[in-house]
Amino acid sequence: MLKGQALQKALDREITQGALDDPAIRRPITITGVNLAVASGLVAAIGDIRRFASPQKLVSYFGLNPRVRQSGLGAAHHGRISKVGRSHARAMLVEAVWAVAKAPGPLHAFFVRIRARRGHQIAAVAVARKLTVLCWHVLTREEDYRWARPALVAAKTRGMELQAGQPQRKGNKAGPAHAYNVKALRDQEMAVARQAEQAYEHFVAQWQVHPRADRARQRPDAVRNE
Repeated sequence: MLKGQALQKALDREITQGALDDPAIRRPITITGVNLAVASGLVAAIGDIRRFASPQKLVSYFGLNPRVRQSGLGAAHHGRISKVGRSHARAMLVEAVWAVAKAPGPLHAFFVRIRARRGHQIAAVAVARKLTVLCWHVLTREEDYRWARPALVAAKTRGMELQAGQPQRKGNKAGPAHAYNVKALRDQEMAVARQAEQAYEHFVAQWQVHPRADRARQRPDAVRNE
């Protein structure tokens, strides 16, 4: 048992050491709710992001796109997600959803909005799809997530450094992750995230749903890109 745990610890350290020097892994980590395991798994599944010309291509690759049924020139009917493609990456995205759903920010507001209209499971799939689109954008543009919480990202990065075997810092000088341990600074970041969440709620409150689209959403088997 100890031998297996030691092997797992060594593997985790090796993965983390590689992640510290890989900007492709560090970008998704800036998204609240995405940890090292999820970011590493997604980047491993994606490979070169240039393989995907659009975020929709990546959504399809992970099997998060809805099935479409259409007969002749009739209307297209959207059903459950295809589940074709990288099932492991899809599972990791869904795992990240539960962390996203608890943290303040636009993604939390998105989850709550879909859950109120469509239910818990469909909301989870919709957020997993949204995370896929965000990952495509941060990797393609080589930019951090717009609503990243700097102190939280620093804490994640420091956790990666320690897992990779880097030594504990000594002395009186505070490191970049120190802010996350200061409640006032942590609360300040949370307040900014809540403001972004409220801005999103205000924005979508002005949307008007087309009657035909609304009837389609009421079907229990329908899953659409929200």
